[in-house]
This record gives sequence, C-alpha cells and structure tokens, in this order.
Amino acid sequence: MMALSRADDSVLGRWWWTVDRWTLAALLGLIGFGYVMMLAASPAVAERVMGASSRTLLFAKQVVFLAAAAVMMMAVSLLSPRNVRRLALLGCLGALALTAATLVIGFETKGARRWLAFPLLGTMQPSEFLKPCLAVVTAWLLAEGNWAAAQRQASAQPGLGLLHGRILWPAAAVLLLGVVCVILKSQPDFGMLMVVVAVFLAQTFVAGLNLAVVGVLFAGGIGLAVSAYFILPHVRSRVDRFLDPSSGDTFQITKAMEAFGNGGLFGRGPGEGRVKNALPDAHADFVFAVAGEEFGFIICAVILLLFAFVVVRGLLRLLAEGELFVVLAATGLLAQFGLQAFVNMASTLHLIPTKGMTLPFVSYGGSSVLAIALGMGMLLALTRRRGSRLGDGS
Repeated sequence: MMALSRADDSVLGRWWWTVDRWTLAALLGLIGFGYVMMLAASPAVAERVMGASSRTLLFAKQVVFLAAAAVMMMAVSLLSPRNVRRLALLGCLGALALTAATLVIGFETKGARRWLAFPLLGTMQPSEFLKPCLAVVTAWLLAEGNWAAAQRQASAQPGLGLLHGRILWPAAAVLLLGVVCVILKSQPDFGMLMVVVAVFLAQTFVAGLNLAVVGVLFAGGIGLAVSAYFILPHVRSRVDRFLDPSSGDTFQITKAMEAFGNGGLFGRGPGEGRVKNALPDAHADFVFAVAGEEFGFIICAVILLLFAFVVVRGLLRLLAEGELFVVLAATGLLAQFGLQAFVNMASTLHLIPTKGMTLPFVSYGGSSVLAIALGMGMLLALTRRRGSRLGDGS
C-alpha cells in the first residue's frame, strides 16, 4: 500500500491518500492490543467456565471477531459521507427494530433483556450497533434543520420561527432519541441510555444550541441519573458499593485493584498474572486490570494514550471541516468512543461506580467489537480529505 502513487486514481489509491493514516494506525494498534489481551486473559476464564478442553475457545472466537472488525472498518472507511449517511439510516432502523425485539423475544441475563439468539450465529446485542448509527442519523437531522439558523429566525420572528419547516428536523432527532431511550430503559440498559443522551447533548452543543438550553438539558440528565438511583435497584447497589465498599459485594473491583498493585510499573510479565484466575469478567469488563498486572503501568498508559490520540486528533481534524453534517456525525462517534473507553478504565480503577461496558477493541465481545469497528469506519470515511466537501456530503 505504501507503494501507491498519488497519481493512482483507483478506489484504493484515492482512499490511501485521503484517509487519516495516523488515526487508522492507532485503531489498528488497539486491535493488536485486543489480540494480546485475549491471549492473556481469555484462556483462564474459558477453563474456569467451560473446562480445560475449551481453554482456547474464547480466544479463537475473538480472533475471528477482531479480524472481521478490521475488515469492516477498512471497508466502511471507503464510503463517501453520503453513503455513510445511507448506511447509518438503514443500520439505525434495523438495529432499532432488533433492540425493540429484545423486549419480546430476547433472553434475560443478570436481570436485563439485551440480547437475541440466532441459530448458528450465536448471540447478538443489537443496541451496540444502534449507538454509532444513531449518532450519524441524529447528526444528519440536526444538520438538515440547521438548528442555529432556525433559532435565530425564531427569536426574530417568533410566530414564523416555530412553524419554520427546518425546525421539524431537530424535533425528529429528539423524537428518535426519545424512542431509543424508552426502549433502553425497558431492557433495562441505563449505562447505554446515558451514553446516547450524552452524545446527543454534545452534538446539539456543537450544532449551536443555546447554552442556557444545554444547561437545562444537562440538569435534566443529572435528574435522570438521580432518579435511576432511587428507581433501579442495580444502579443503587453499584453506587452504594462505590461510596461504601462494605455495603455489598466488591469482589471484582477489589481483585482489579490488587492486579494493578501486583503489576507495578512494568508488570509481572505476559502470562504471569494471577488475578485473572479469579476475576469472572477478566476477559471483558475488567481486561484493563489484566493488562495492569501482566504489562504494568507503562503499557496501560500506552493504551490510554492511543484512545486519547484518536479522540483528540479526530476533533482537531474537524476544525478544517466546513460541512455541518460531517462535524456533528464525527463529533458523536468520537464522543461515544472516548466515553466508552473512559467509563471502562475509570470503573476498573475504582474512580467511578462499576458499569458493564467493554474497552473498545480490547475487551472480548463480538457485538461490541463489530459495532465499534462500524463506528470507527464511518469516522475514517467522514474525516477523509475531500476535494469537494459539499459535493461529497450532500
């Protein structure tokens, strides 16, 4: 690929010279860490749960998932912004229907109905695919409505402004978000609900929503979080255990902190970790603890910096973007990616209450890995250099 000439007018040639290769390299680096961490963490979990004969089963499955994720990310990054929007719209409708179906035909795990079972294909969490597609669709609706312009007209001509056609687009975005929130609350999946709301608030802020309105919405989000504490027992339990470890079972977080202590600066060495033999979710939600024990603070810092690099570089790249849809969609995808990584690492380090959220590309999980690849593929496609941005994104 490095031998491709700038004069190469093929699809691959145009892609190579327009895609953000630094972001692509960072994402592939995270996928590489995913392979390493699955080799380190999954055999112990598989042996404990399924027996010694299945020791490599989880790793073998994740090899397939990560390879498929890399292919998907590269393929989606070839699309134009217009086709990204079309893909997201179809994906949003399909994932929304499947997410709603979990309430009827989904199977229950740990008190929540979030998964569907398919013959031969295994299980799937459709809400994972809903996240990136929803971010792009709401970006399109907000951009079409040109929210800031509609607000200015509403303030100058209140009677006409409220009836202005373009205000219907943002209203449709709010309605769509409301439908998604109701479904996620019914599963329940309060963590994902908070993520999609936070991403939407970030997009509306970038779109030019009045700061006072943003403040009201933020206060509403805080109120929602407080309400969840009193209404949802599992949320209250997690917060109570975070504030007062003696109030309940804190086995996993205690073992995670023990792992970081054992690892120190340079780690105990690949395969030398012991905590993974006891941690039930060592391959998934607490994979960062395994990295801390076996590879130490240095490698954990590298993983953290890779996530930060993707987010910061993506936002800086948007400074030169003139198309509102691209800015809003990429902002939403970056906010999702960064927020998910932050929640996973912060909860593992006991900085926030524990939340079952995977570390992008590093934790085990087919739906999560493929959905993140879809989102990052759309990000790479949206942030490619284009000679005619308006023409490509219309």
